[in-house]
Amino acid sequence: MTAVAGLVGMLAGGAAAPPGFTALREVDPSIRQDMRYAGERNFTGAVVDGYEEPECLLARPAAEALRRAQRVLLRRGYSLRVYDCYRPQRAVDLFVRWAQEEDGPQDLARKAEFYPRVERGRLIPDGYIAEKSGHSRGSTVDLTLVELGGREVDMGTAFDFFDPLSHTDDPRVTGAARANRQLLKRVLGEQGFVNLPEEWWHFTYKPEAYPDTYFDFPVAVAEVRP
Repeated sequence: MTAVAGLVGMLAGGAAAPPGFTALREVDPSIRQDMRYAGERNFTGAVVDGYEEPECLLARPAAEALRRAQRVLLRRGYSLRVYDCYRPQRAVDLFVRWAQEEDGPQDLARKAEFYPRVERGRLIPDGYIAEKSGHSRGSTVDLTLVELGGREVDMGTAFDFFDPLSHTDDPRVTGAARANRQLLKRVLGEQGFVNLPEEWWHFTYKPEAYPDTYFDFPVAVAEVRP
């Protein structure tokens, strides 16, 4: 989930998506979707602002590159499963506000799942959450591998686990989990995706269609249809 910090770009407000965005389901319906911020199973414990539908939206070049990667993985007995794709700026703003609040008794279960070894107040200083995210530019995706029957493969940590163990090449992650991370990185890399080293699940397609613009239209399929 970690945002890309330190980038300077234009925030494009408004309700309309720019030309060139598409719903991943319309490019490749075989890619599984588990859009975490459109439901309650995420570190905030609630549906996140801007996620009106549980759909992956992306700039078309990124979506088509995922389709190519999926073709490779299907032949190996795997499928991609996406957790997050385009993310509105309003969602990023909510993450920042959430990170500035204190945990209460009702947050203990989520803390145990997503950030057991770091205090919520450290998530921004330690770089896990930032005010700008590459997801808002439309070419970044969070995803994992699953077997064709739907079972997730071992990746060493869960998605959005705020901990150095989530670093793609953390030396403590060995065996099958390390091999699975490297398979995901290699197959996506062959299609133009660059991994964020701090998160095994986070990839950005290069060159980005909108490298300097952070969008804020809601996540809904109607937003990207002509």
